[in-house]
Amino acid sequence: MKQFSDKALQDFNLIDRAVGDDDEKAYAELMKRYKTPVYHMILKMIRNVDDAEDLTIEAFAKAFKNLHKFKKDFTFSTWLFRIATNNTIDFIRKKKLDTFSLNTSLKNDDGDNVNIDLEDQNLDPQEEAIKVQKIELVHLFVGKLPPKYQRLVRLRYFEELSYDEIAQELEAPLGTVKAQLHRARELMYDLVKGKKDHI
Repeated sequence: MKQFSDKALQDFNLIDRAVGDDDEKAYAELMKRYKTPVYHMILKMIRNVDDAEDLTIEAFAKAFKNLHKFKKDFTFSTWLFRIATNNTIDFIRKKKLDTFSLNTSLKNDDGDNVNIDLEDQNLDPQEEAIKVQKIELVHLFVGKLPPKYQRLVRLRYFEELSYDEIAQELEAPLGTVKAQLHRARELMYDLVKGKKDHI
């Protein structure tokens, strides 16, 4: 039987509490443990702070939505990093970004290098499905945001406008748009980790 580190066993306990008891504190603790490393891994891949923050939210939303499917055959961190990596690669292929690096020297809780298994597939026919899945995830949260943030999030996630384009659309200063979107993201993090019905 595979031996897991103390941290991995603590993660398993948190997952049991999150799935079995719908324990908001367990979700929050899992996010607290891995939000920063997931964000930095994604940032190395796409080199864009705003997109990395968006993709970090998506990674946790997908992971928490599927947490009941998690099998304790490997560590939670390995599973989470794979979700985050594959989601980011979907984003890269869709946006046709220039380059990215998987040489992120990630290690799991046992100190072993994490091997990211990538499916060799042409995502072009699936782009619409990916977009729909992404919108469904964000729809879980956007309707629960205060009204002043909802339009910003819809423009950013659903219409996929850049920050400059959003500023033009709303006739608002770029700095204001960035600040409000940052706040909206923080509220969405709260929703993702707490699975709250409202803010």
